[in-house]
Amino acid sequence: MTAPLTPSQPPQPEPEHDPWQAPRASAHVPGAEADTRHEEGEPGMKREIGQAAVIAAAVAVSGVLLGLLWLWLAPRVPLIADKQAVYLKDTEGEQAIGVDGTFTLLGLAFGFVSALVVFLVRRRGGIPLVVGLAVGALLGAVLAWKVGVWVGPDTDVVAHAKSVGRGVVFDAPMELNAKGVLLAWPVAAMIVHLVLTALFGPRDPEPFSSYGPGQERA
Repeated sequence: MTAPLTPSQPPQPEPEHDPWQAPRASAHVPGAEADTRHEEGEPGMKREIGQAAVIAAAVAVSGVLLGLLWLWLAPRVPLIADKQAVYLKDTEGEQAIGVDGTFTLLGLAFGFVSALVVFLVRRRGGIPLVVGLAVGALLGAVLAWKVGVWVGPDTDVVAHAKSVGRGVVFDAPMELNAKGVLLAWPVAAMIVHLVLTALFGPRDPEPFSSYGPGQERA
């Protein structure tokens, strides 16, 4: 009969739990949690900024359509020339006001449509999305104004008057007398998008209640 190589040892008693003892601190690297949150949130922010840039470009390009509609629907300002100068044919006419009014109404309509489309495409919204919508609408309004001027009647009034001859009525170039109407589109887009988000946007989940059924908060 052989003896064990190692002598047997009596079992060690487990240490008693001291309720007043401070809990053991777990290993924690300062800044690790913040770095994790930063790494997780950075791709999402980049994606939102990219989507906002795409939306801004698409909205701005649609300004070409607004410019063509403005040129088609806006009233013409009639001019007439004599030997000395070019004059308004109807000095009491309101065609110039109608030009600005038509642009304003079209801007409001485009603001509603663009905000609705952006909301349907991206319901969650976000600050980059709203900024992209506003910037794109402002750029689109400026582009619409320029398109109407470029495609419309000749901007050289004197040369145009000489080409048509004296006493012949011709159209004045497209012009916005009140440059503030350029803000109709971006302002309308932001207001409509804000209303749609408030009424039909996704809601944040309610906080989980730790009270069981039938229990009320004291």
